[in-house]
Amino acid sequence: MKITTIGIDLAKDTFQVHGIDEQGEVQVKRSLKRREMMEFFTRIEPCLIGMEACGGAHYWARRLRDVGHTVKLMAPQFVKPYVKGNKHDAADAEAICEAVCRPTMRFVPIKTVDQQSILAVHRVRQGMIKARTAQANQIRGLLAEFGLVVPVGISNLFLKVPAMLDEARDTVPGVFRELIHRLLEYMKELTRQVDELEIQIHQWHRASETSKNLEQIPGVGPITATALVASIGDVRNFKNGRQLAAWLGLVPKQHSSGGKTRLQGISKRGDNYLRTLLIHGARAVVKSAERRPERYAWLSKLMGRSHNNIATVALANKNARIVWALMA
Repeated sequence: MKITTIGIDLAKDTFQVHGIDEQGEVQVKRSLKRREMMEFFTRIEPCLIGMEACGGAHYWARRLRDVGHTVKLMAPQFVKPYVKGNKHDAADAEAICEAVCRPTMRFVPIKTVDQQSILAVHRVRQGMIKARTAQANQIRGLLAEFGLVVPVGISNLFLKVPAMLDEARDTVPGVFRELIHRLLEYMKELTRQVDELEIQIHQWHRASETSKNLEQIPGVGPITATALVASIGDVRNFKNGRQLAAWLGLVPKQHSSGGKTRLQGISKRGDNYLRTLLIHGARAVVKSAERRPERYAWLSKLMGRSHNNIATVALANKNARIVWALMA
């Protein structure tokens, strides 16, 4: 009997496969080593393959699609309800196989190599910024133990700390001064690496017409534009701008029952990084609207009757819809 649908539970080295035919009868239920994957799927006829959108999923989706299979990725939280009994690889693969057949299932677009590459640059840059912030806080904490308080701002660490250590030479041991200088050098190296990664992002931005179009939106710069283009990919996966805003977690969360509609704060679903970029960009526009309200009529009216945080999220939602319109 021909296999029509296969669910794969991905792992590092051992993959669980669950395949069924048109009648839903199990035709294959086995584990495969990593080296056996392509040999197995090259040998069988093209079919529908479902996988969870986890580490390595986009790589395997591209590989399997190249040999003729139809591959669909799903968010793990949408697969979880189909797991029967205890959790193990075979049960997970069976749940994936069943979930991918559901007509109302939502699927994750498969990313290209270029999309994954620029998103990797974004992720590494974000991690380095977090590491730099953590290092700055550690330096401040260590200095405070010796009665040295540095003004707010990372730039003040580079500008004021060396002079503060020289002035406190009589009260601060030389070992501690050397340690702080070592930590400052590490922060400078992190800053240099972040700047180099931003140059790469700007180069990718200048080579993408779509990204340059998105930059024209107030509150969207090269960093946000490149992250959106690389993450969204084919915008036709979204029916309209509201679906994109919902995918980014910028729409109200509902808790409705008995015919009563209850709207709460934003759902915060989807990619936290993209949502953060859009909201921070909108916050910058809100600050500009406070100085020049005539330039942002819609936003100024909203700020007049709502808190600035509400106006910020509303503008981020609006920008998400404009992103969909420009990309569509």
